[in-house]
Amino acid sequence: MIDIEHENNLFQYDRVALVSSIEIFTGSGGLALGMSAAGFQHVLAVERDDRACSTLLANAACPFVANEPGSYLVGSKWPLAQADVRDVDFSRWHGAVGVVAGGVPCQPWSVAGMHRGFDDRRNLWPELFRCVRETSPQAIVAENVRGLLRPSFRPYYEYILRSLAAPFERRAHGEEWYDHNERLKRVLRHPPGDLSERYDVTFRLVNAADYGVPQVRWRVFVVAFRHDLEIRGWEFPRPTHAEAALLKSQASGEYWVRHDIKRTGNATSCLPGLEEERAPWRTLRDAIGDMPQPIIGVEHPGLLHHIGCSGAHEYPGHTPNELDRPAKTIKAGVHGVPGGEGVVRLDDGSIRTLTVREVARVMTFPDHWWLSGPRSEQMRQLGNAVPVTLARAVADSVATALR
Repeated sequence: MIDIEHENNLFQYDRVALVSSIEIFTGSGGLALGMSAAGFQHVLAVERDDRACSTLLANAACPFVANEPGSYLVGSKWPLAQADVRDVDFSRWHGAVGVVAGGVPCQPWSVAGMHRGFDDRRNLWPELFRCVRETSPQAIVAENVRGLLRPSFRPYYEYILRSLAAPFERRAHGEEWYDHNERLKRVLRHPPGDLSERYDVTFRLVNAADYGVPQVRWRVFVVAFRHDLEIRGWEFPRPTHAEAALLKSQASGEYWVRHDIKRTGNATSCLPGLEEERAPWRTLRDAIGDMPQPIIGVEHPGLLHHIGCSGAHEYPGHTPNELDRPAKTIKAGVHGVPGGEGVVRLDDGSIRTLTVREVARVMTFPDHWWLSGPRSEQMRQLGNAVPVTLARAVADSVATALR
């Protein structure tokens, strides 16, 4: 285990502080940025990947030093432990953090990871359970791909939810997860002896486009509040954007006027109704329309990572993004799965490859966010990230509940 012990007078945390958080599986920082924007200050961030750590250190993090005091000031650098989460001891922060958050690695549940599920060594949900036991946070925020909801994985997903509801009923050495699951079922039928050792768990499959992200990206969020806080009936934030509103704005012409584009024949008499007034889905044009066209091999002097790249292709199953729709789901880009999410069709009908900065816009990272490594590594970091705007929406709701 990494030694994170300190003299007690060096690391003083208010036990009821609402702004403190520990971020695990930090990656390139999407979820961490959203949490920070909502007012949470990370007292520890954990990430093992060298490229991702370089990205974090260049933008918002500083190396974690065991014998130096942390800071509660919002906007302070995030103390980053570059390590495998399995080697980190979190017990020093027991009772001292408001939230434990993390985008749990998705490979065991995704196409890229061959759907190996709980048998995959990269299944790190048990490390989230351990972090919760060792810190006893007021709330938990976790994100993962919707592949976790596949029928074949559903029993394990229900086990994840039970493990978060009763994280102190730890799995015994040598105990199979399904045996532990049965034990958790029995335990959860009865009120807890210690209310602080139970959590009220809520999960939701959400589309990032419904929260202002210019991308159709389905993800599962799990949010839990410690039972003794009596935060009952919490619900996920209501969607703020809608496809129907986009279609309406395009049919009325407002969308085209806003972008100073002449369009005809867009009116339709069959528009889906809106249950409430929401903003239109943001499109790829909304995200990148103000950017200059990239030049192949040359970085634009005013935009970081805005370098043109050759090699755009279109073939069955690999079609370009359309400018006037949200982008396709950005993938990590290292597993050869086609889809065309890295290609865009322009107004003249030609296609080109999106730049790293354009993809970062689609993932709602700020333009100043520098990404480490060559293009393939930068794209991998973005594809593995949580869109910042979506993270902010969930984090704001959690912060409001805690306050």
